[in-house]
Amino acid sequence: MREFGYQRVFDVPGAVALLGAEPDAHFLGGGTNLVDLMKAGVERPALLIDVRELPLGRIEVTPDGGLHIGATVTNSDLAAHPEVRRRYPALAQAVLAGASGQLRNMATVGGNLLQRTRCGYYADLTKPCNKRVPGSGCPAIGGEHRNAAILGASGQCVAVHPSDMGVALAAFDAVVTYETADGPGELPFAEFYLPVGDSPHLETALPAGALITGITLPPAPVAAHSRYRKVRERASYAFAIGSVAAALDVRDGVVREVRLAFGAVASRPWRAREAERVLTGGPADAAAFAAAADAELAAAEALPHNGYKVTLMRNLVVAELTELTELAEEAAR
Repeated sequence: MREFGYQRVFDVPGAVALLGAEPDAHFLGGGTNLVDLMKAGVERPALLIDVRELPLGRIEVTPDGGLHIGATVTNSDLAAHPEVRRRYPALAQAVLAGASGQLRNMATVGGNLLQRTRCGYYADLTKPCNKRVPGSGCPAIGGEHRNAAILGASGQCVAVHPSDMGVALAAFDAVVTYETADGPGELPFAEFYLPVGDSPHLETALPAGALITGITLPPAPVAAHSRYRKVRERASYAFAIGSVAAALDVRDGVVREVRLAFGAVASRPWRAREAERVLTGGPADAAAFAAAADAELAAAEALPHNGYKVTLMRNLVVAELTELTELAEEAAR
């Protein structure tokens, strides 16, 4: 690890100004991803700007009934917050499904959004990687790709986004707020992550020099009836090989509203809008759930060793929506 500077900041304008004065600087939240990448030599910032003391550590109910989550809220505090658990239970479950308790105590909401892929080739400086060195190639396509993307990938990169939290945020139409030298701004979550295309090294639509200040969740009554389900290769903490965030409003056996998002299948949390379209207004049964999953996964392009994800995601959708339907029926009795 090369030498680097360290400076703690206490106000948002000061943090933004400091980054503007040192372009080769990085904001530091919990450091649960960045520090590992620095140790591996993948990230080599000249300066770390510690943002943990910024006044961005609160979770507040918005006037319209949504939630605003500050960027320095820890994952543990997010998952434990009573309004998160009541209004958006899938979000709390997704956060608890990620990492270990020790890591959740350190990791921040803003940092979670910006964590880098856990693709082994990205973290290995002896291998080429288009995400790390544009134009160098993607060895995962012809190499180890069991956990690679099946949706929205390209010939330049098949890495998946590792966030559990992001999957729930995608389902609930979150909005990312940020600050730049020119003032505040916001990005709908659907536009926050860029398609991988021919430039996998460009991951978000954040303007240069931007500091994430929080996430706003709009009011969504259906979100109170939501679940997050994650499949991983070991029972202790591990990154997903497939996950689903789902919310469902069923009345008289008919789907009135549904939200679906997939994790570990694309370079970004994947909102399953085609599946939502197929389900809305139709029957709430296993056959309909399977048909909706098939409609979404029709665009899947599997590599030789990750085709299992198509079946896995289909089964996850059916299981999760069936559970939510049964819970709705019990509540109606």
